[in-house]
Amino acid sequence: MKILRQTFSRDSTCLLDVDADGVKSVFEQAIDQLVDCKLAAPGARDELIEGLFARERASSTAIGHAVAVPHCYLDSMIEPLVVFVRLSHPLNLGAPDHIATRFFFILLGPKSAAAGHLDTLALIARLMSDDEFRYDLGAAGDTDGLSRSLERAAARAAVKTTPETTVPDDLAYTGRFCGGLIDDVKRRLPLYARDFRDGLHPKSLASVLFLFFACLAPTVTFGGVMSVETGGQIGAVEMLAATALGGVVYALLSAQPLLILGGTGPLLVFIAILYRSCQELALPFLPTYAWVGLWTALFTLLLAATDASCLMRFFTRFTYEIFAALISVIFIYKAIQSLVEIFHDLDVRQHHDTALLSLLLALGTFYVAIALQGIRRGRYLLPWIREFLADFGPTIAIAAMTLVAFRLHEVDLDVLPAPDKFGTTAGRPWLVDIFAAPMWVRFAAIGPAILGAILVYLDQNITARLVNAPDHKLQKGGGYHLDLAVVGLLVGFLSLFGLPWLVAATVRSLNHVRSLATTEEVVDSSGERRDDILHVRETRVTGLAIHLMMGASLLLLPVLKIVPLAVLYGLFLFMGVVSMRGNQFFQRLSLWIMEPSLYPATHVIRRVQIGAVHAYTAIQLACLAALWFVKESPLGLLFPLFIALLAPVRFLLPRWFRKEDLQVLDGDEINEDEDLWG
Repeated sequence: MKILRQTFSRDSTCLLDVDADGVKSVFEQAIDQLVDCKLAAPGARDELIEGLFARERASSTAIGHAVAVPHCYLDSMIEPLVVFVRLSHPLNLGAPDHIATRFFFILLGPKSAAAGHLDTLALIARLMSDDEFRYDLGAAGDTDGLSRSLERAAARAAVKTTPETTVPDDLAYTGRFCGGLIDDVKRRLPLYARDFRDGLHPKSLASVLFLFFACLAPTVTFGGVMSVETGGQIGAVEMLAATALGGVVYALLSAQPLLILGGTGPLLVFIAILYRSCQELALPFLPTYAWVGLWTALFTLLLAATDASCLMRFFTRFTYEIFAALISVIFIYKAIQSLVEIFHDLDVRQHHDTALLSLLLALGTFYVAIALQGIRRGRYLLPWIREFLADFGPTIAIAAMTLVAFRLHEVDLDVLPAPDKFGTTAGRPWLVDIFAAPMWVRFAAIGPAILGAILVYLDQNITARLVNAPDHKLQKGGGYHLDLAVVGLLVGFLSLFGLPWLVAATVRSLNHVRSLATTEEVVDSSGERRDDILHVRETRVTGLAIHLMMGASLLLLPVLKIVPLAVLYGLFLFMGVVSMRGNQFFQRLSLWIMEPSLYPATHVIRRVQIGAVHAYTAIQLACLAALWFVKESPLGLLFPLFIALLAPVRFLLPRWFRKEDLQVLDGDEINEDEDLWG
């Protein structure tokens, strides 16, 4: 470590953002730097360059993780040196992991230093396997930044060598009333200003533009559906207003601002069933809804104050994969169902041209967004252009397909169902008269409120666990208790105004994380490509800007009507498919239709018998089907209980699976060196 600290401490041994069209150019610029700084004799220049290049011709020194370690030892060198070179554009040197090389650690010295440099080589290989260290090396602007990167990597390595606790700090049970809440505030408050500084980056702009439409589409859609389900008493305007207000408050006060609040399918089902119950009992809906919301808020706050979120540590990857799969399937199903309904309405409400153009717009939006996202891994255009197109892909897709629809204005298309002016859907006052509910209803509301609190608790915390998953490499930590308390307060406040409840929306939150991520392409032994997350910009700026824009959209409601609904269906499809990519349940499910001889050589396949892998996946599929059935059945109000039952199902698995197999299949984190899923 000493020699690397010395390298990063002086400008003479560090070359940043070097333009090189080949590896020899790298060596020439590095050695010329040493000669200019009198760290190498001028007479040894050509010999050093030729020695390094000869070694490279013999076999590539690229060891993977975007790093190469060339070396040359001559007696003309007095002391061992390590020269660090960062390229402005990576070179393809045939690394074993197929990642282009951007970082060079050039080892130089007398012949006697060769043995000692073996330890340095091992240290470099170990450090460069740290994704955060590679990101820091790429972002550092000077030697001070490089030195800080090295010290942070050393600190992380020291933590990893200590015994790991099985319970994360933000899920630990304190045993004190409001203990978890206080700890969350203490943990996140020192990072509050940094949360805003970290958002000053072009990725934040791309994320805001993408997530604005990605959040606006389901918000308006859920609002339209809720208007139908509640007789117009809660509609699109109420959903937009609640999302804008709640999102701003959450972005400012939460512990994990990467979560995006919104309406969800389970909440929609719950509110719809509550409305039907009020109709059957001849009760005023909004006052009853307000009382249920106030009790739900109280119970949610009690759950936050008593560290109830610590129970989420018993919900493992088994549960998260099923829940995330359910949300992904809901998005895809909604997109396909909406397109199918257009064709069903032929000769009744729609024309054949309308149906065909709607299908083309939806598929066009999906294809353009997917294609631009994949251009990041392409060979054409400059890296920054590929990065720009990939980040802004969904926004470009929406704009392009909306322009196509505008040019083909002769075809009548359904557009975004935004109202003409700001106001409640039914023309009612904003503030609900809670005293219009009978006295007995005010206390009877406790029953459905208990179910509502369970639903809010599970929906919020499961999404938070998915966002805080180790695969996302988040550094600032979460705060389940504080986040749950903020959501609880919002539920109570929104209920008083007849606005829909909000919780962390899974697909939107995961897309938010990915839109702020710096990724690295990895190619496995079978040639499959995937993106690994190196670093995520953890910021409050994007969530705040997204929801401020949604609030501003309430003043521009007529403008939103130019966006065809078919374009939003394509965005739904894109979000659902993208969220499936990182879900190992779908990856294991794909093995069912794959030729066995072509199974990827992953750590799961190597360590677990394939019969056990298929059985585990089948159980997850059965649980997913059961949740879907309950969601669509009259038992929808009990949907949160069935989600909670996934934890006991997981505890029963050791009866049929070996403990070692479950540790591999249900582990919290995949060993990156062995995770070869495409």
